[in-house]
This record gives sequence, structure tokens and C-alpha cells, in this order.
Amino acid sequence: MEISLKNKNILVTGASRGIGKAIAEETGKSGARVAVHYGKNKAEAEKIAKEIGNNSQAFGADLEKPEECKNLFEKVVKDFRRIDVLVNNAGVAILSPLDGDKWVEAWDRTMAINLRSVGILARLAIQHFRKIGGGKIINIASRAAYRGDTAEYLAYAASKGGVVSLSKSIARDFGKDNIVCFALAPGWVRTDMAKEAMDQDEYGEEFVMQGIALNRLTEPRDIAPIAALLASGLADHATGTTIDINAASYVH
Repeated sequence: MEISLKNKNILVTGASRGIGKAIAEETGKSGARVAVHYGKNKAEAEKIAKEIGNNSQAFGADLEKPEECKNLFEKVVKDFRRIDVLVNNAGVAILSPLDGDKWVEAWDRTMAINLRSVGILARLAIQHFRKIGGGKIINIASRAAYRGDTAEYLAYAASKGGVVSLSKSIARDFGKDNIVCFALAPGWVRTDMAKEAMDQDEYGEEFVMQGIALNRLTEPRDIAPIAALLASGLADHATGTTIDINAASYVH
């Protein structure tokens, strides 16, 4: 069955690169009008929005700041008139040794972007969806939510665990409002953020490849079609689930 997102407005955070960019492009290809959120790379976000077409636009916001999360959502609603799907993709993975002098700072920044902004935007989306008759939330979590991570990424794993719990709670409590929520749990994905993490690590891609069941590292294009399917409404009765997309490196 062909996926159609025609006449759907989708907000994708962190859409100027990596997984977010792939989701923005895939949903746009299916007919959606996409709000391409960026943190710093305005030029790239505007280029992506233009290439997607469908009157898509780029929107900037620093998701570490609660007021900017709110402003982002309100600006998209103002310009698009409505949001049908929210994809909470933006995130950071900060290398933070346990004995580092900036550990608390890294923890707070990770939680602010990876979890607090997701909660704020989800809350705003729920309030908006109740007014328009329903909607969908897709949160990008991680296999780390289930298997944990290394000592240097305690905050990352904890934040993604929170994303999974939040997603389940939204699904359970707001289904009768025609609001569904899903989480996707990638492992290592070939993105700039992952490359930065692997470059800082003592192992790198060769070591990462030993832990997956397939012959290549997961790429953003492997995740985007699943997000488009969930956005379409064809899988609404899977609300509350987390879908593993990590080449069987961890299956819960």
C-alpha cells in the first residue's frame, strides 16, 4: 500500500541533518508539508525545505531553552495553521567521563535537549491535537533506553529511557482523544553525530560493526520509512510501542 501524507503538516525537530533530515525528506516525498526545525544550520534547513517542496519551511529554535520550544511550536501552528504529526528527533550525545569537571553541565544539557524539550513539545502537541481532533507523536529514542550505555554516556541512556516512558504514557492516557504515540529505538546510525561519538571513542566503526547482525551500519534511510508509515495512520493500533531499528544489536 502506498503511503500518502497529502494534506498533513509535520514538524520534525533536528531535521537539518541525519535521521531528522531523512524523515523530513521521506514524509515530504509522501506528500506532507514539513516544518524543518534546525538548531544552528539555517542554510541547510532552508535548502532541505525547498527541495521537499509542498510549501515546507525551515524554523529555528534552541531546544535547550524551554521558551524557544514553545515559540517553535506556536510559530509552526501560526504559519501552517495546524500540525498533524510531531516528530521529536533532535538530540545530543555528549561524551562525559564520570570524573570530568563538566559532568553535571553535560548531564543538564543532555536532559534539556533529549528529554525536557520532548516533553514540552509533546505537551503542546497534545493540547493542539485535542483542539483539532487528534494527531500523532513519534519520538526518537535509542536502544540505550533498554540495554544501557557506557559510563561516558550515562546521561544519554537515561534521557532516552525517559523518552520511552513518556511515549508509553502518552499512548495510554490520550488514545481516546485520537492521539497516538510511538517511539523508535535505533542503535548506531551512520550520521554526523554518531561519527563524532565514534571518533571520540577508543573503538570506532569496526568495533561497532561486530555488534550488529547485518552487513552494514544502519543509515538514516533505514529509519525514515518507518516514521512515514507511523505518520500515515496505517499503524495506529501499534500506539505505545517502541520499534527496534538497530540491526538486531539489541532486541527487547
